[in-house]
Amino acid sequence: MPKLLLVEDDASYAQALIRRLQAHGWEGTWYATTDSALTHQSEPDAIVLDQNLAGESSLPSIKKFKQLWPDSRLVVVTGYASIATTVSAIKLGADNYLTKPVDVTTLVRELAHFDDCMVALPERGISVDELEWELIQNTLQAHRNNISATARALNMHRRTLQRKLQKKRPSP
Repeated sequence: MPKLLLVEDDASYAQALIRRLQAHGWEGTWYATTDSALTHQSEPDAIVLDQNLAGESSLPSIKKFKQLWPDSRLVVVTGYASIATTVSAIKLGADNYLTKPVDVTTLVRELAHFDDCMVALPERGISVDELEWELIQNTLQAHRNNISATARALNMHRRTLQRKLQKKRPSP
């Protein structure tokens, strides 16, 4: 079985993800912090790193993971994706950057992906409107459909968020 190192501060999400990955043939070990994960004794085949751990960015730890385990595939997952953080993660050594909620089939395919291509790009470009819609939906889900909490997390006025939510999903 391939070995996975999961660094995620949300215990329920981590346990559910580990169970689902085990069903796909992965043996997973979970850590809540990057410091504890860096004490792991054996080299994993892949590392899944949450970008936001307890309110702090985990991106600076990418270099540490890659220095310790250079052959491990490292995938950053986040509920707060942006182009800037995606570029930073890839420059620091991440093999890919996925947004939460991550489809397990996509994640398994990505973890086993050892091509020369570092980032799987869609066949067509994604519009800014589509990216915004996905970010709003992911943030809304993360805040259990609480409009006020979602607006604060997105640094957006609550009424602006409500207007955006009334619109239909942008067409591809």
